[in-house]
Amino acid sequence: MAAQSGAKRHTFWEILQRIDRRWIYLVVWLVVMVPLIKPFPVKPVASPPVQQMFNYIDTMPEDKALLISVDYSPDTQAELHPMTIALLRHAFATRRRVGLVATYVYGLGLAEDALREVKREFDSVATSHEDSIISGEDFVFWGWTTPLLTMMLGMGEKITNVFPVDYYGARTESLPMTRHVKNYNDVGILVSIAGSSMPISWVAYAQTQFGLRIGCGTTAVSAADFYTYLNSGQFTGMLAGMRGAAEYEELVREKMAQMDMNWHVRNRGTEAMSSQTAAHIAIILFIIVGNIGYFATRRRKS
Repeated sequence: MAAQSGAKRHTFWEILQRIDRRWIYLVVWLVVMVPLIKPFPVKPVASPPVQQMFNYIDTMPEDKALLISVDYSPDTQAELHPMTIALLRHAFATRRRVGLVATYVYGLGLAEDALREVKREFDSVATSHEDSIISGEDFVFWGWTTPLLTMMLGMGEKITNVFPVDYYGARTESLPMTRHVKNYNDVGILVSIAGSSMPISWVAYAQTQFGLRIGCGTTAVSAADFYTYLNSGQFTGMLAGMRGAAEYEELVREKMAQMDMNWHVRNRGTEAMSSQTAAHIAIILFIIVGNIGYFATRRRKS
């Protein structure tokens, strides 16, 4: 009895600090997974770089095309793929011509996946040929070629010389869109969606040599490297990480609502933001509780 009564009794904070870290991992896993399965409403507010890119694409001359360079691979797909889809929705909703290229072989399948998804959305509500999204008329998927420098510079002279056939095997000279988009002079902006420094290469060769406007979509961890180019005006806007994708999705959703395009589409960036937000809140709470526990136990020992 004496031994039991003399045993040291741990406080709540001491017990909390001795919790097996695997329980913490389990809580974080649940906090991340539950919102992915059942997202809660999130309405992102566009940051200036995102709003800047959206405004330029939305108001650029109608005869200018949007060129999207799919410069990422499956390892960064979760962050970057929603950007490509949102850009395609914006362009097709405003009836702008779109050209797509890939600087990596991995990007071919990702670009085709984004095109197939957005084309299916618009075609499902189309009532005529004019309402449908037609390959060769509304968009051209030029595909991938090498070497990279030859592609970037060659497209500034004549795109059909660089891509005699498109990704689907059609001769590019015979495509209706080719009459309107011959080189960079017919492109309003090129947006490089990249998990690497590829946007800087587009600045170095396409912008410096031909004066082409460049936009950028990048992973959150790489965004800091590109703010210099954004602040200097070399980038006409930037989408940074999942948040940038969600902000652009919200702007496109509002634009489509104004145009009475109210059919349901899946905004993966916005959905993922609910999970990301919940995870950040959980981690902040863990840090707060951990620090309170640390100082409480330290004070008791002293």
